[in-house]
Amino acid sequence: MNLRLKVCAVGVLAAPWLAIPSLAAALPMTPGAAPAPAAAQISPASAGAAAACGPAAPGFARCFALIRTNRAGRAVVSGSPTQGYGPVDLQGAYHLPTTGGSGQTIAVVDAFDDPTAEADLAVYRQTFGLPACTTANGCFSKVSQTGVPGGYPPRDGGWAAEISLDLDMVSAACPQCHILLVEGNSPAVSDLAASVDTAVALGANVVSNSYGLSEFNGMQQYFPDYEHAGHVIVASSGDFGFTTAQFPAVAPGVLAVGGTSLSPARNHRGWTETAWGHGRSSGLDGGSGSGCSAYVDKPAWQHDKFCHMRTIADVSADADPQTGVAVYDTTPSQFGPPGWLVIGGTSASAPFIAGVIGQAGDSATFTPGYSYAHAASFFDSTEGSNGYCGKSYLCTAKRGYDGPTGLGTPDGLGGF
Repeated sequence: MNLRLKVCAVGVLAAPWLAIPSLAAALPMTPGAAPAPAAAQISPASAGAAAACGPAAPGFARCFALIRTNRAGRAVVSGSPTQGYGPVDLQGAYHLPTTGGSGQTIAVVDAFDDPTAEADLAVYRQTFGLPACTTANGCFSKVSQTGVPGGYPPRDGGWAAEISLDLDMVSAACPQCHILLVEGNSPAVSDLAASVDTAVALGANVVSNSYGLSEFNGMQQYFPDYEHAGHVIVASSGDFGFTTAQFPAVAPGVLAVGGTSLSPARNHRGWTETAWGHGRSSGLDGGSGSGCSAYVDKPAWQHDKFCHMRTIADVSADADPQTGVAVYDTTPSQFGPPGWLVIGGTSASAPFIAGVIGQAGDSATFTPGYSYAHAASFFDSTEGSNGYCGKSYLCTAKRGYDGPTGLGTPDGLGGF
């Protein structure tokens, strides 16, 4: 693929130094179509993406953040967020209100410590004109696995990038939601599960989990940690394409979030989406995680015909790192100098969907079955694939439900 032709849109911000010319003029306009968003040219040196968190040992999860990199394997870093989507883009693409979610708390559960989390979040929100979310004004809270401020685990640069991504995506989807960051002692399943319980105990309406590992016999002991009545648990479906279902996304009652490739278009919506997957521009094999569980029974609200057990994903949002989101992160890591990064993976889509649920404000009664009963409130992706399954819906985007994108991506708040 000629990456010189790949484009990535960004929001039109108030600051004049962030203004960039649009490439939309080169595209034909459909009569009555909405104007395409402004677009930025990806650097020719952009070659792929690197996993923020490397492979994990059995019993441990890895985060699913994918950082866009150049040909040297270094993060594509800039002094401004001009290469990744911002809140204006995502709110426009998914028809979301710019206000709402007041009184809702979205928790993000991650492993290890991000010492610059609050400061980095402040830069992101100020840059994009979002209201301040700080410890001082009561909007932001950071606690350890035990639920208290302080006594945090060791720092990890890869997980810190994941944390920044999570906080920024919740902010993009729900600028008025409160945010709770719970840092697990380690990526051990036991620590992360305990951190979910902590988030719920501290009053989180929605808990986002951007990590996972292949489902395993014995995971059933952790199902209660990921199922709390009156609280919505969201999890990434994984970045490995059509493969073994990932835990905790596969757990009963969890809303499993897959991924798409989101691009500007000269059509009525102003955007187009395909399933993010194998053979696309991610630079990695895989894409939006999908699979048929070997352990979890089919939920009553799921009716796809070729998998008699739990199928993932349920819903989706942008996750391709080459159509990724702008993230501000200054914790040192192995990927290069800190600053504005472009990050994707289903680690981007899960916290974004968590924020959308916060916007809807019905977390006390929401279950995944609600989304399935309101399938008309989703943009249905019908192109793209995340692997090889004989072109079945389990790995290929189809009309209606499919594995890589689930029901589709939000068209407003009606599906939540």
